[in-house]
Amino acid sequence: MTAGARGPVLPAVGSDAAAARRRRLVEQGRERGQFSGGAWSLGTAEGPEDRGWSGTRALDGALLDGTDLWDLASVTKSLVGLVVMALVERGILSLDDTVGHHLARYRDSPHAPLTVAQLLAHTSGLPGGVPLYRDHPTREALLGALGTLPRTAAPGTRVEYSSQGFMLLGLIAEQATGHGLDRLVYDFVSAPLGLTDTRFTPGPGDRFRAVATEDCPWRGRTVVGEVHDENAVVLGGVAGHAGLFSTLADMERIARSLLGDGPRLLAPDTLVAMTAPRTDGLNLRRALAWQGKDPVDSPVGTAFGPASYGHTGFTGTSLWIDPEAGRYAVLLTNRVHPTREERGFAALRRAFHEVGG
Repeated sequence: MTAGARGPVLPAVGSDAAAARRRRLVEQGRERGQFSGGAWSLGTAEGPEDRGWSGTRALDGALLDGTDLWDLASVTKSLVGLVVMALVERGILSLDDTVGHHLARYRDSPHAPLTVAQLLAHTSGLPGGVPLYRDHPTREALLGALGTLPRTAAPGTRVEYSSQGFMLLGLIAEQATGHGLDRLVYDFVSAPLGLTDTRFTPGPGDRFRAVATEDCPWRGRTVVGEVHDENAVVLGGVAGHAGLFSTLADMERIARSLLGDGPRLLAPDTLVAMTAPRTDGLNLRRALAWQGKDPVDSPVGTAFGPASYGHTGFTGTSLWIDPEAGRYAVLLTNRVHPTREERGFAALRRAFHEVGG
């Protein structure tokens, strides 16, 4: 790794040694070919205590400068979940509403009785990452195939991580409001927090800041400024399970809001209900649109408390909140660049979060 790829060293309010260890972990990830670059922030509701970036937007790309656009991948699910809970708060949706109640095209589908709460908590029994795009290359065909997917478990009996369930949630939010999901994310997340870069489908003027993801065999090119997830591509880049882009600064604002700083996206009681574990006794700990802290094999290791919650993204992104400790962590990388092959990123992410203050 060249010295020029390191980016600025920013002062940390907390332990200088811990900040140096985190930076070195990110630098080592680049040196090992796990990603071309990474950005991070750790702090409290008052603001970041350690933040920085290191590397480049692509293997042979421009240096990161802190304004970079990252494909959030499945972190999108939590932000869409915030939209859904805002609609619940306003009485537009109920957690007990069913797929069939809102989506006429699925009223004769086996998915019709599934509830908003089951979709949010991944207890619907819908399968996980099904590559529908391979055989259904148009939006209409993919949505039709979504309605015929066989369930892998009875609803409420098992946590089965399902992007398909969040596709349905996005459609439900749109149907209930008459607005597109991109508008809803703006109205209920970006506008209240003053986010300037959190959006679906970045325009041509923003794509130069985008961090590269995969050299995609399906598309025959390296993906830059376009959603990595292929199902989301077929859906037009706006979907409940993937598609949002954001910057380090915007992710910090979201984290601080969840910890109680500045504008609140949800009433305190609603946020507590959303982030409380709902699947204890099942195979994984899940809240509504958030991962809970699993006692074994948590993606953030052992440093965060049992009441913490967050989400990870397939592209190498994560946001984690510990409300009891009053702390957050944001890690943004492009671990699918140039390929999605696992190259030790999961271990690096755990080590990063376990660095003491």
